[in-house]
Amino acid sequence: MTAEETLVTSKEELNSELKSLLRRAYEGGIDVEGGFECRNGAEHPDWDVVITEVEKNDRSE
Repeated sequence: MTAEETLVTSKEELNSELKSLLRRAYEGGIDVEGGFECRNGAEHPDWDVVITEVEKNDRSE
């Protein structure tokens, strides 16, 4: 973690960070749908992230 990064300590904060990242990537022209491997070295677990676009409903922000 760098000095600019802050710890994410709740699911709400994680959701907010993910939403921000996905919006920036989408606006930058990246197709954000699909699977992404997140390899983190020996000190952290690795993750596989799958992103699927969903149909908007009346409550969408």
